[in-house]
Amino acid sequence: MKTGKLFWVILLSAFFVLSILLVFLRHDSTPTSTQPVKEPQTVTETGKEGEADKPPQPQPEPEPQPVPPPQESSQILWGVDTASPLDQAFLQCVVENYGMPTVFGRYLETKEGVSTGLTPEEVELLHQQGIKIIPIYNHFTNATTYEGGAQEAQAAIAYAQQIGIPEGKAIFADIEPTYPVDEAFILGWVETLQGSPYKPGIYGVFTNESALTASYQAAIAANQNIQSQTIIWSSNPDPGVTPQTNAPEFQPGAPENVPVSIWQYGIDGETCNIDTNLIQSNILDFLW
Repeated sequence: MKTGKLFWVILLSAFFVLSILLVFLRHDSTPTSTQPVKEPQTVTETGKEGEADKPPQPQPEPEPQPVPPPQESSQILWGVDTASPLDQAFLQCVVENYGMPTVFGRYLETKEGVSTGLTPEEVELLHQQGIKIIPIYNHFTNATTYEGGAQEAQAAIAYAQQIGIPEGKAIFADIEPTYPVDEAFILGWVETLQGSPYKPGIYGVFTNESALTASYQAAIAANQNIQSQTIIWSSNPDPGVTPQTNAPEFQPGAPENVPVSIWQYGIDGETCNIDTNLIQSNILDFLW
C-alpha cells in the first residue's frame, strides 16, 4: 500500500474509534431515571409544602361569647323578732304600725318569765304570709366551757327536730351581754351544730370591747371554719325601733372579722312588743 493511502486509513480509523468512545462516555454520564427533577418547595409556617405562593385566607371572626350574668349583690331586708306569743292580731299590729316583715325571729321553747316558745300555729301563720322564721335558742345563762356549748347545741337540735325545722336551717344561740362567755363554749356550740343537720348561728352584742367579741375572735383563731360557717346576729349599735320605711342603712358596729348578717338595730317597740332588724338576703336559705 502506498504511504498516502496508509496515512488516510489510519486517520479514518482513529476518528472512528474516537467517535465510538465519545458515544460510550456520553451514555455513562446521562441519568438513568426518567423522572423529572422536582423544583425546590417552600415550607410555610404550618409545615405544609407548596403553599407559599397562595394568597392568605381570610380568618373567620370569632363568634361572640355570651356575657355571664352579673353577680347579684345581697339585698337588705327588714324583719322583727319577739319574745311574745304570736297570733293574727299581733301580726296585724306589726304590719299596721311598722310594716310587713320578711323575717320573724322566735324562740324554740318557752323560758319562764323570759320568752314564749314557737308553736305549730305560729309557724303556719308566718309561712302562709311568706315570712321566714329565725329560730332562737335561749335555755342557758352561762356560755362557758366546750361541754357547755356542746350540750346546749344538742338541746337546741332536739327542740328544732321536735317542732319540725328542716335540715340546713340555722339555730341561733342567744348570748346576752350579762352572760359569762368564753372561746370554748363557742367552739362547742358551733362544732356540734356543724355535725348535725343544722347550721350554727350566734346572737349577741358584738362590740370592739365585748367579751363575746373576744371569745368569738379566739374561737376563729382556733378553728377558721367558724368564721365562714357561723351566721352572726348582732345588736350593736341601737339607734332605736323604726317602721320599715324609716330603717337605717345596714351598718352594724362589729369589728371587721365579725361578719354580721343580721343587725338588730332597735329593741322594745312601744306599740307592739318587737325588736326591729335588717337582714342580708344571702342568708335567707338558712332561715326557716
